[in-house]
Amino acid sequence: MDILSYKTVSANKSTVEKKWFIVDAGDASLGRVCSEVAKILRGKHKPSFTPHVDCGDNVIVINANDLRLTGSKMTTKEYIRHTTYPGGQRVSTPRQEMAKSSTRVIEKAVRGMLPRTKLGRKLFNNLFVYEGNEHPHEAQQPQKLEFNKKR
Repeated sequence: MDILSYKTVSANKSTVEKKWFIVDAGDASLGRVCSEVAKILRGKHKPSFTPHVDCGDNVIVINANDLRLTGSKMTTKEYIRHTTYPGGQRVSTPRQEMAKSSTRVIEKAVRGMLPRTKLGRKLFNNLFVYEGNEHPHEAQQPQKLEFNKKR
């Protein structure tokens, strides 16, 4: 006798449908863009979300060079890394990182919002960040993703 009227469905690799989305980061705040991108990469926007499966979508971020940081974060925020040598701690600011490549700031922010596991590293490969308006993923027919950029 089946008394439950519902069943919990757990997604797996063969049942997940992956889509492609494109996000325009131009003139948007770093945290607002990256938190939405991380949510889509993880798949939390889907009703079939399963925490241990890559059920997220692929995301293309364009216009990374027009991204803005509020307040004085461009000069006061610090990215700290270590070379593994004694005294090898290195510090850089978002301004210095954007001078090298403006995609680094978005990639670091999104990577920090994903899980620190094998799955998180796999999910990060579904992110594609480009400085300008052009991207080579037209064949995937990405859907434009709009969210509230300014509040």
